[in-house]
Amino acid sequence: MKLTPTSQGLQGTLQIPADKSISHRSIMFGALAEGTTTIKNFLRGEDCLATLQAFKKLGVPITDDGETITVTGVGFNGLQAYDTPIDIGNSGTTIRLMMGILAGQPFITTLFGDDSLAKRPMNRVMLPLNQMGAKLTGEKNSEFPPITIVGSKNLKPLTYHLPVASAQVKSAIIFAALQASGTSTIIEKEATRNHTEEMIKQFGGQIETASDGKTITVKGPQTFTGQEVIVPGDISSAAFFLVAGAIIPNSQLLLTNVGINPSRTGIIDVMKQMTADLTLDHLDQQNQAATMTIKTSQLKATTISGEIIPRLIDELPIIALLATQATGKTIIKDAEELKVKETNRIDATAAELRKMGADITPTDDGLVIQGPTPLHGAVVDSRGDHRIGMMLAVASLIAKGETQLLRPEAVAVSYPSFFEDIQTLMGKGSEDK
Repeated sequence: MKLTPTSQGLQGTLQIPADKSISHRSIMFGALAEGTTTIKNFLRGEDCLATLQAFKKLGVPITDDGETITVTGVGFNGLQAYDTPIDIGNSGTTIRLMMGILAGQPFITTLFGDDSLAKRPMNRVMLPLNQMGAKLTGEKNSEFPPITIVGSKNLKPLTYHLPVASAQVKSAIIFAALQASGTSTIIEKEATRNHTEEMIKQFGGQIETASDGKTITVKGPQTFTGQEVIVPGDISSAAFFLVAGAIIPNSQLLLTNVGINPSRTGIIDVMKQMTADLTLDHLDQQNQAATMTIKTSQLKATTISGEIIPRLIDELPIIALLATQATGKTIIKDAEELKVKETNRIDATAAELRKMGADITPTDDGLVIQGPTPLHGAVVDSRGDHRIGMMLAVASLIAKGETQLLRPEAVAVSYPSFFEDIQTLMGKGSEDK
């Protein structure tokens, strides 16, 4: 795909696609609840549709009329065995959370995905679930997919210190603990996004989080009741336009209905630290959403580390691009988790932005970026990673000359209309899509 810089900036209002994390979990909780769950503003990207199709194969009735998805819940005891391996595509969320759900089921399931997913380590989920009494094994006894789950109806509760700050690992253990007999305690290194905990409460379940935000207690077994879910816009998707609005001259963007769950708003904190011209209004406390306005900004470098990292782990590639246009040295550290995403995002971000002229150096746990630096067009590669692809597309908008993006189709995983939305905000409209 050939991309060219914008000469007139980005202007307009945008409704960001629905939150990916909440879309995944709305299907999962709807399936595990008793009664009917309706889901509006569901993200129909490839990852979330993989979750939907997986639960259909496990015997959950799900219908989609294009506006509302209706899930007829079967409860924890109503899932049915599927006799062939289930393909969950590129979705790390789907495979890891389903491992926790299937750990408590009295049948055997195999989950597999694409080439990228086959390289993502699963031991961090397999180890605690095996301790609880399930039996999970990877391909040829490795920690990599395909993963075969031999579930057990007699899961034991556990106390577990998470070795990494990962919402996916935490959520997988929580789903298993909800099916175990007794009280499980999960202690995090750093507090991570809490969509699973919030949705347990929404569906009538019980879970406790200590005041430090890092110690979670869950009793099992539990039951859920079907709910109406309205999914807010995904702040991880909004991040690309927040950065675009800040770094592209003559820009002003209004982003509506963006999710502001506090466990996800690290991008807002960092942008304000870097003196971005960003404001929030029309706060909707019940659905944890707001309208955001971003304008072209004079940016200053910062250091990003410690407890904020889990709150913006998916946004770090686009933050790295933001830092290339900030005055001074930006340091990102404590982000080892980026190495086991769809790609090694530390190395991928540095290598691809260097092709465009950025002064960026990878470290063992992050990046060092010196700015501001002018960028130029180059042949760059998404590497099959949606967030790397979108970051490079935004970079092309300020790069001198033409940029060629290889494997742009990766963007469809979380934001199918991304390139069309850029065209609209550039004032080119549908005729140029």
